Amino acid sequence: MAKELLKGNVAAAEAALRGGCDFFAGYPITPSTETLEYLSHRMPELGMKERFIQSENEIAAINMVMGAASAGARAMTASSGPGISLKAEGMSYAAHYSIPFVLLNVQRWGTGLGSLKSGQADYFRECKGGGHGDYHNIVYAPFNIQEMVDDMYEAWDVAEKYRVGVTMFSEAVLGQMMEAVEMPPFKKREKELDWGVDGTGTKGMKYPTGDGWDYVEFELEKYNRIIDEMQRWEFYNVEDADYIFTAVGLPARACLDVIAKLRARGEKVGMLRPKIIWPFPFLGFEELHRVNPHVKGFISVEMNDMGQMVDDVALAAKKAGFNVPVYCYPCGGGVPQVKAIIAKYQDILDGVLKEKY
Repeated sequence: MAKELLKGNVAAAEAALRGGCDFFAGYPITPSTETLEYLSHRMPELGMKERFIQSENEIAAINMVMGAASAGARAMTASSGPGISLKAEGMSYAAHYSIPFVLLNVQRWGTGLGSLKSGQADYFRECKGGGHGDYHNIVYAPFNIQEMVDDMYEAWDVAEKYRVGVTMFSEAVLGQMMEAVEMPPFKKREKELDWGVDGTGTKGMKYPTGDGWDYVEFELEKYNRIIDEMQRWEFYNVEDADYIFTAVGLPARACLDVIAKLRARGEKVGMLRPKIIWPFPFLGFEELHRVNPHVKGFISVEMNDMGQMVDDVALAAKKAGFNVPVYCYPCGGGVPQVKAIIAKYQDILDGVLKEKY
């Protein structure tokens, strides 16, 4: 199949449709608006005019998604920063009722309203719950548009398998940039759901009600299955590496250039790239320890102000058996420059940059 040049937000929207998305509700916010704009004309082309809704606000959008998904729709919403914050209560309700849905978060950088710079400041929110109560969404972290297409295409199969929300951890630059991608064919759900409100009275949501131990066991079993089965990562030049970079999204692409430049001057560096950040790839660190137990340190490169993923990197490294320093370079907003990452690496070698853990 021929490749086509598409903007990230548009590619994500088209991949969602090809993956079976048949309901969308959202509200415009930069830098995610192209997703909504594209679906506003693409869904009517596919005979789904009534299944696209520009809601009055973000709170309404997530509740519409929850209602549609309860009736068996493959429902999706998209937003950025403060828009996702407004959806948090709805996501918590969806988690309580085990309602699957897909959320595209095209992140902006900064607190409050934030700015239009690309960022990854939503890591804690997306990976540690996102609202009140105990729950998780599965969180994909693509680092190019093709991977985002592939992840989005898979998203509803995964969401329905575990009956959870699935989040695409995108970012402003990834959503706005253009790359050549190959689109998959259209697909539909392979078999009927055995749950969901269909008006016949023969189906129900099928989850334990109340606040007893049966509900707790149901949730624990579900999340433990996800942790075991959704471990995804990639290695780059780790076999002999003294230092391992960890990064997701566009910082991971910058780190690939860093590794090439540092190896060209004789430095032994590599990268472990999480492809899914919840569940975090603890098994990847265990595999790394088997491949190369002599790592001297980890360096987490992130697009936020204080470092967030570094907490999980440090825990995963310790759990895998590495008793080494874990450093962090949080570059703030915008994609980190290769030369800046190399400078931080040199600061580590010179003892200027101290470990975070």
